[in-house]
Formats: sequence, structure tokens, C-alpha cells
Amino acid sequence: MNLFGLLKKLLGKIFIPITWTLVIIILLAMPGSMLPSEQGFSIPNFDKFVHLTLFGGMVFLWCFYFNSKKYSSKKLAVFFFLTFFSACALGIGMEYVQRCCIPFRDFDEADMIFDMIGAGISYGICNIFLLGEKNSQ
Repeated sequence: MNLFGLLKKLLGKIFIPITWTLVIIILLAMPGSMLPSEQGFSIPNFDKFVHLTLFGGMVFLWCFYFNSKKYSSKKLAVFFFLTFFSACALGIGMEYVQRCCIPFRDFDEADMIFDMIGAGISYGICNIFLLGEKNSQ
């Protein structure tokens, strides 16, 4: 079995993208007092890299899950876009939840932008590689 087939087998389970999405929601809904202090993460703008990775991973895992099913390329393209859109909506929505409902958390437009950049990068990669692989079959 090639690497792509192995990844498809491992990442084609529904619990993986669901778990990743729930982890994102839990992490973004934690009160600020439960988060590590800035001294522990002295890398400037490290949280932007975290946002990029979390939402990029979310899109990648959901797209991989959908790709493991027997959907047509056209249907997959729709699912991939809806996944990208949902990730962006979640990132934006969670910033407003942090602003209004979570103590000691800050509203940050830059976090939303990095959520969307991460989602967009994964969306592009999935379209190129996963849909490209599907179209070549």
C-alpha cells in the first residue's frame, strides 16, 4: 500500500475530524486564566501560528475524510468548499464568543485572519492533491 492509500485509510475515519474540531472549540472556549502565560511562549505571535495550524488541520482532516468516501469530483469540490467556509465561520464565530462570553480572552481580528489563511491553504492543497488525484483515476 502506498503512502496516500495508508493516509486515506487512517484519516478516513469520522472520529478524527470530529475530535480535531472539538479540540479547537474547547481550546478557544477556555478562559484566559487556564492558558499558559506568555513567558512560556516567548515566540512573538506564536498564537497566530497555532490558529493557522488548528484551522488548516481542520480543513485538511475533513477534506481527507470526504475524499475517502465514494463521492464524485464535483460533489467533493462542494464538500471541500463547505468545509473551508465552515472553518472560516467557526474561526470568526469563536472570536466573537471569546469577546462576549469567555473571561480573560481577547477579541483579535488577526486571529480570524490566520484562521482563514490556515483554512485557505489547506483548502488549496486539498483541491490540488485530493481532487487532482480523484480526477486522474
